[in-house]
Order: sequence, then structure tokens, then C-alpha cells
Amino acid sequence: MFEAKPYLYGTGRRKSSVARVRLYNGTGKITINDRDIDDYFGLETLKLIVRQPITLTETADKFDIVCRVAGGGVTGQAGAIRHGIARALLQHDEALRPALKKAGLLTRDPRMKERKKYGLKGARRAPQFSKR
Repeated sequence: MFEAKPYLYGTGRRKSSVARVRLYNGTGKITINDRDIDDYFGLETLKLIVRQPITLTETADKFDIVCRVAGGGVTGQAGAIRHGIARALLQHDEALRPALKKAGLLTRDPRMKERKKYGLKGARRAPQFSKR
């Protein structure tokens, strides 16, 4: 499993999803959890989200992207991969920071599921009121 090829690394997070992204010099192939992007994501919008940082910086055909993503749903995972790719691109060229920052790709989406509190049915949902 040891790989000697040099790569750029970025960790992306969104909601409860965490993506470990590696950028290798290559032709633009995107692999997620050992599957092709078209095989992993069914919706075209999710594929667009993942490709957003590389299309913005015009580096689509320079790198092969290999991701490991876990946790959350498909939208959260796509957002986590996008965040990871943006962070890895900064290691390649720090001059890309203004463009990525302006597009909001370097900001981690902080919205997470609120925890359930004791005495309540959910995070905020109180038990049903009963008069008698």
C-alpha cells in the first residue's frame, strides 16, 4: 500500500463527513473510495461541486485526484471533497488563495446536527404537552 509517488494533501470537512484528498501529477482522473467519480456520485450537481476548485483554478487536466471519504451523506461528502481539493491546491500554488477564498471554497461549512438534550425528544423538540 506504500506509494512512492509525490502528492499534495488536503483534509476537507463538512457536517459529519471527512475527506482525505491526494493530488498526484496526472491527467484529471478523479477517484473516490477506489471508485470513479461517475460511479460514486449519481447526481451531476454533486460532480459539479467536487470539480468546482479545479475548474475555478484551471488545473483540471494537471492532477489525478484520489479521495478517501467517510461519514455523512452524499452532499456532505461532496462538500468535504471540494474543501479538501481546495486546501491541497494551496500547497501546489499559494497564489490561488485569493480566487479560492473569494469563491468560498476554503471555508469549512460549520453547520452540523445539533445534539439531543436530556428531557427533550430531539435537539429542541419538547415532549408533547398534556393537560391531564
